[in-house]
Amino acid sequence: MATHNAENERIKRSYFVFLKEAKRQSEDSVDAVAKALARFEADTRHRDFKAFHFEQAIAFKKHLSEQDSRATGGKLSKATLNATLAHLKRFFQWMADKPGYKSRLQYSDAEYFNLSEKDTRVATARRERPAPTLEQIRHVIALMPSQTEIERRDHALVAFALLTGARDSAIASMKLKHVDLAAGSVFQDARDVQTKFSKTFTTYFFPVGGAPREIVEAWVTYLRQEKLWGNDDPLFPATLVELGEARQFEVTGLARRHWSSASPIRTIFRRAFESAGLRYFNPHSFRTTLVQLGQTLCRDAEQFKAWSQNLGHEGVLTTFLSYGSVAQGRQGQIIQALATTDPHPRGSVEALERAVMDAIRGAKLLSG
Repeated sequence: MATHNAENERIKRSYFVFLKEAKRQSEDSVDAVAKALARFEADTRHRDFKAFHFEQAIAFKKHLSEQDSRATGGKLSKATLNATLAHLKRFFQWMADKPGYKSRLQYSDAEYFNLSEKDTRVATARRERPAPTLEQIRHVIALMPSQTEIERRDHALVAFALLTGARDSAIASMKLKHVDLAAGSVFQDARDVQTKFSKTFTTYFFPVGGAPREIVEAWVTYLRQEKLWGNDDPLFPATLVELGEARQFEVTGLARRHWSSASPIRTIFRRAFESAGLRYFNPHSFRTTLVQLGQTLCRDAEQFKAWSQNLGHEGVLTTFLSYGSVAQGRQGQIIQALATTDPHPRGSVEALERAVMDAIRGAKLLSG
């Protein structure tokens, strides 16, 4: 059985270059497309893309819906089906006007990769993001050991994620120079820090209580004053593993370099939550926790705008749409509390109306 098709490989390579250079997509995004194409080719036994017929798309949808997920053991989720098929649809539409293909492919045939309307609604429905409560995070931080260098680093890392809401890829690439303890801020400089969409912005420490800030300040002071590390050294260095006296590799301290990926950070989070007797929450979930905290603390549109900007969002709508769904328990509290409030607080209502209209106008300007 064929394991690859040379013609297919050539056109796929061209498409990947197009996505990366013309559409400015990240390596992770391109990898997701490559995975979708690999699934389709395995299903068609690597038949030449020039021989594509819409019935292949129909058959592939059926086979894909019957496959099991390696992660869950159950069937692939509707979201996975929708994303995989969307990658294939865009690829065949792109290919339909390329030399050697446009005479063989029908642009409209790519439409057969669409899920049913019902399945699409299920796949794209917004659901409450699982996130730890602030109390759970504080509990985890309080129970984390901090005797050895490695333990102190891990302790400070979890505290820093709560204090700043920084993404794990940003944390992995951050340097000591990016933290200003006096100002209580972190400069996420895209020249050095792996921020989303390579945005540069300043994050001020979120008001999450004194302990996380004290832990982070003590860690930075330790690196600077006791280890004598400088501005360009990593804020959270990789683990140093060396060959020990027993001729076996063992952890000996901190390496004076960054982690190559954010994977070790997620491992630290998993170990910390499980050791505290709680289910695992990944680093990104802390951003949802901080948005929920902002919904509680912010009293007007300007305050929530500042809170949103502190997370690196250019517009409040991003915070609302991506993270800002009100948790169900909080939703009930708000609705019940409205029964006992003044039904005519015009100042607050007008301020909210202005904030919403400003956000909508800003979104239109960005899309235009």
